[in-house]
Amino acid sequence: MEISNIRNIAIVAHVDHGKTTLVDQMLKQGGAFRENQVVEERIMDNNDLEKERGITILAKNTSIIYHETKINIVDTPGHADFAGEVERILKMVNGVLLLVDAFEGTMPQTRFVLQKALELNHKIIIVVNKVDRPESRGEDVALEVLDLLSQLGATEEQFNSPIVYCSAKTGQASLNIDDMGTDLIPLFETILSHIPEPEGNPDGPLQVLVSAIDYNDYVGRIGIGRVERGVINHGQEVMITNYEREETYPGKIVSLFAIEGLKRTPVDFCSAGDIVCFSGIEKITIGDTVCDKEHPESLPFVKVGEPTVEMTFSVNDSPFAGREGKYVTSRHLRDRLFEELLKDVSLKVFETDSTDAFRVLGRGEMHLAILIETIRREGYEFSVSPPKVLFKEIDGKKMEPMENLHIDVPEEYVGVTMEKMGVRKAILLSMAPFGNRMKLEFTIPARGLFGYRNEFLTDTKGSGILGSLYSGYEEYKGDISHRNTGSLIAFETGMAVAYGLYNAQERGSLFIDPGTEVYEGMIVGQNPKAEDLAVNVCKKKQITNMRSSSADEALRLVTPIKMSLEQCLEFLSQDEILEVTPKSLRLRKNILNNTQRLKRTSQK
Repeated sequence: MEISNIRNIAIVAHVDHGKTTLVDQMLKQGGAFRENQVVEERIMDNNDLEKERGITILAKNTSIIYHETKINIVDTPGHADFAGEVERILKMVNGVLLLVDAFEGTMPQTRFVLQKALELNHKIIIVVNKVDRPESRGEDVALEVLDLLSQLGATEEQFNSPIVYCSAKTGQASLNIDDMGTDLIPLFETILSHIPEPEGNPDGPLQVLVSAIDYNDYVGRIGIGRVERGVINHGQEVMITNYEREETYPGKIVSLFAIEGLKRTPVDFCSAGDIVCFSGIEKITIGDTVCDKEHPESLPFVKVGEPTVEMTFSVNDSPFAGREGKYVTSRHLRDRLFEELLKDVSLKVFETDSTDAFRVLGRGEMHLAILIETIRREGYEFSVSPPKVLFKEIDGKKMEPMENLHIDVPEEYVGVTMEKMGVRKAILLSMAPFGNRMKLEFTIPARGLFGYRNEFLTDTKGSGILGSLYSGYEEYKGDISHRNTGSLIAFETGMAVAYGLYNAQERGSLFIDPGTEVYEGMIVGQNPKAEDLAVNVCKKKQITNMRSSSADEALRLVTPIKMSLEQCLEFLSQDEILEVTPKSLRLRKNILNNTQRLKRTSQK
């Protein structure tokens, strides 16, 4: 296929504004499915975690054919925690569809992903989605987007981006909100007319910039990227280079695939401008350039973030170990963690002195939380330590990883943001008004961000934008208080009952219901005072001829706090670990026996 018959686009938006649903309809109307084929909703979100949370975590590639033009489409994450994924994928495309909900309007991540697209000077098509909603305000939202473009310093050409009104759910689009069409043809036509053809000389020496990595058991590691120059051929001998490293080594394209609909179709060659998948190069990684053997020229790329946070993954040794998991041994855990390295280049795994524990290094809490959630759903049972930053010693000084933190908030939330930043040892670098919002830039210790993202969204009532990038190591900034509350700890093993919980709730907030099985040393609640307290949640009321156990029903219990995985990780103190199974998350002390734990504490 000639270069002029290709368009490469990414769909960017805030979480839940309809990116993946729009891709569904584009695939249907682009002929990716048979007319009678039953297709599930949000087919691009193909792992359970994405379906359940309703968010895209990993960017996905697909394509459609419209009027003999191949449109490569990338459905990107809308969540700011996966910013690295968005930035890398945008390097593969020439334009973006900016999707905005016709009721909600521009939201924090709308601003974040649009800013990234503008920085790369991409062409923008504004797609106002969900215009069929009764409370939709499509034209006002279109004006909001134009205002946002102005705030972000868009060029005149970007400010004059075309606006398409759309209903992804019903597969309708129009350039006029008062006259909705019956299909997505207006959107397809706008893509063809406004998004430029990919640049690149098909007659030059080969260059393919690898922007994503996949893996399967049959062909191993799979590189995904755009052919920047030349033609890539099946069976071709190539050289692999990297802009950041001087290493150059030979390889061979054993298998070559083009993306057609939801499938990867084997092809003999692909020309400049197209997005390809290939296998056969065992060490291929994000940021590598696959080159012609005689012309090994590397291309610059967004650097893959260096790990700044580590956790210890261990075999589960709690009294309930082996009850709920399918894979429970150290060999199972080791094999699964090292398998993850083949597709996640930001992750690092190291063995420890103990055969039952492994150090796992990642880009942040969310990065490691997604890994934990993914493998627990596959049937693995294990325990994890609290996250901690990776310190270094340079010239005899203790150094810690720093993050360059960008915060964008409405003016009324500047005070609370500055207050929280001060406690976390952040240093203000710049502060500038932007419309009725304020842009703040800080440098902050990476550990200062632990547990802050959820707190930040609460402080700013969801209107703040927070993005951080690793900025290197600096001298240790001093202690940062992590948690000023204690834990309520189960005194014995057994079944929690209403009477025991009723007495325990006077000491703090509970995490469990009546009927929950507990073991000695398991954390069942939070003590508002900064000390741990053992409570007997299994204690039953003494039965006499005047009182019966059925009177427990009259006890009024406060609804317990049910914490997510991320909240559990944020809660952990250094002497606590989280037991993870396919069915349960249990907070517990490292030392379960109350007497032994008190002895250890008194010796410190």
